[in-house]
Amino acid sequence: MNDLEFGWFLPTRGDTLDYAIPQQIPPSPEMFKRVVKAAEDNGFEYILLPVAAACWDAWLTSAVLTGATESIKMLVAARPGYINPVLLAKMIATFDQMTKGRISINLIAGQNDVENVAEGVGLSKNNRYEMMMEEVEICKGLWSGNGKLDYDGKFYKLKQAHIGPEIYQKPFPKFYLGGGSSEAADFSAKHAHVHLFWGDTVDRIKSNISQIRRLASKYERENEIGFGMRLQIICRKTESEAWAVAEGLIKNVTDDQKNIIKTHFAGSEANQRVQQLSAEYGEMLGPNLWTGLTKARPGAGIVIVGDPEQCAETLQSYIDIGCHSFCLSGYLHDDEAIRFGKWVKPILEAKNPGRLKKIAPSPQTK
Repeated sequence: MNDLEFGWFLPTRGDTLDYAIPQQIPPSPEMFKRVVKAAEDNGFEYILLPVAAACWDAWLTSAVLTGATESIKMLVAARPGYINPVLLAKMIATFDQMTKGRISINLIAGQNDVENVAEGVGLSKNNRYEMMMEEVEICKGLWSGNGKLDYDGKFYKLKQAHIGPEIYQKPFPKFYLGGGSSEAADFSAKHAHVHLFWGDTVDRIKSNISQIRRLASKYERENEIGFGMRLQIICRKTESEAWAVAEGLIKNVTDDQKNIIKTHFAGSEANQRVQQLSAEYGEMLGPNLWTGLTKARPGAGIVIVGDPEQCAETLQSYIDIGCHSFCLSGYLHDDEAIRFGKWVKPILEAKNPGRLKKIAPSPQTK
């Protein structure tokens, strides 16, 4: 049984309490440090950095933030076609050595076709997954320490490639992958340590876990892969307070903003599934599981809304079917990290004795 782990999200394009007013809290080094420190102080193991065009560069931002923190890991994206895989392996190994293991890798084949074309990648979805497979194989080969690497692939051909330094985390850092496609499931089965699902019904997630475990058995990895959820959370002392915040996030969102969500991310099966859930279930996927944010936010837009007990109970329903990793976010991101650490995590600790770290949450909770 895997230990429970919790990660938090850093909004490097800006934070907000109203999606009709983007970047209400503008991006800045000061804001980033405030969010990451709140996450670290409240027991989160890692911080996820986004890679959309409007976001600050994840690699440079995460490198700087390790100097402002003590233990929290950086979950940084590796996207096919953006960085030569030999350089990528060297960058990760260097980061790993300099921070003594404070890096994990988020594998992203790319959910936004508009940005992929705009940034010169322009590969089909299948080709992006094929390229990403080669890049991961090259990185693992270079980290293995078995001498110089020859590689003959569709996208990359290497002759006697080698790097320094060696990797710090043996045999290599953890790989996370999120996605709802068959390509994503097979990729996770072969290479990921954690497959992160976006919000969905408990029955659907249970079925997806079984499917990926079956795929992983082909590679003799059924005991190596774990599962988690990428969710939003809005926790307040009372349920009515939480719903007031949730509704405030989207009450002024325009039709143009809603249409961008539906068109720019149409190539992502995970985004399609989120929109399908909204159409099928309306705004309530479960008693405290809200789809409303999907009108304004692409990606992981399913939100747990409620008081501390309700939020913990919803998370526990996923723990009970085999999820152990939870990558969360909420508004404002520093305040919500503190609320989760003080109010929700102790409840989960009591429900799951010995499966997560003791926490010492900040005394300041807003």
